[in-house]
Amino acid sequence: MNADAIIQDQETSRPDGDVKALLAAMSRLDSVVVAFSGGVDSTVVLAAAVRALGPARTLAATADSPALARDELRSARLTAEHLGVELAVLTTDELAVPGYRANAGDRCYFCKQTVLSRVTAEAASRGFPHVATGTHSDDRRSGHRPGLRAARELRVVEPLAEAGLGKAQVRAVARAWGLPVAEKPSSPCLASRIAVGVPVTRERLERVERAEEAVRTFLAEHHVPVRDLRVRIFAESFRVDLDTGALQWLSDRAGLAAELLSRIGPITRTATGSLAPYRSGGVSTVAALSGGTEERPGS
Repeated sequence: MNADAIIQDQETSRPDGDVKALLAAMSRLDSVVVAFSGGVDSTVVLAAAVRALGPARTLAATADSPALARDELRSARLTAEHLGVELAVLTTDELAVPGYRANAGDRCYFCKQTVLSRVTAEAASRGFPHVATGTHSDDRRSGHRPGLRAARELRVVEPLAEAGLGKAQVRAVARAWGLPVAEKPSSPCLASRIAVGVPVTRERLERVERAEEAVRTFLAEHHVPVRDLRVRIFAESFRVDLDTGALQWLSDRAGLAAELLSRIGPITRTATGSLAPYRSGGVSTVAALSGGTEERPGS
């Protein structure tokens, strides 16, 4: 999107209260680097920055780490290009941080501390005074968000939360602006699939990515649509979490379900596997593992 198109979009759109509040929060910044995952939340923040500040005063920064799926990096590049914003791809290595590798329940703190420190350093080197994230008001109300502590320590700004937008409002803005990710499912980092207490390693992250690709391929071969899909890794087993439609299809076909699990087992290198309904943050905390209802980071 070029500058003329941005101006035309601003002139012809009729923003509702949420959009006005978001653009007002963004316009108070001189310039901004958006910590950009390519998901709906950070894309709305990036689009708001372009609208409020212009592309010259906006930079997207994506942390390229072993926990970032290659498809997500490609998607982030395409979305930044669509918005007419420069994308800085910053190499990070969370696996070098002992607290991250240990995965003891506060992994997200060490992840965000590493990633946002890198983005903040990039912002400073380029003369951008602010770093913004896609944190929204629902995130702030969650019971277990260790990553938010790292954001506070680094004094990043959270325009969505400041404007009072929750997840539903963010999606509504994405649709109103016609963003290409408006209907994109949540897609947190690969490490969110590794059960709390199981150390995060490069090998496990690679297995998760390959396993999820294999599940999608299997379902596509049988013309089964799937929106939400996770392959969860435990110490000695794995679990394929699926949305209601895909899970029901497999539940009605025991032979094909067994075939799918037999394909995934060698990839995850764990002994046994199972199918389950998709549930956000299903292995991120001890409460989640025990079936509790505690709010959890990631999904």
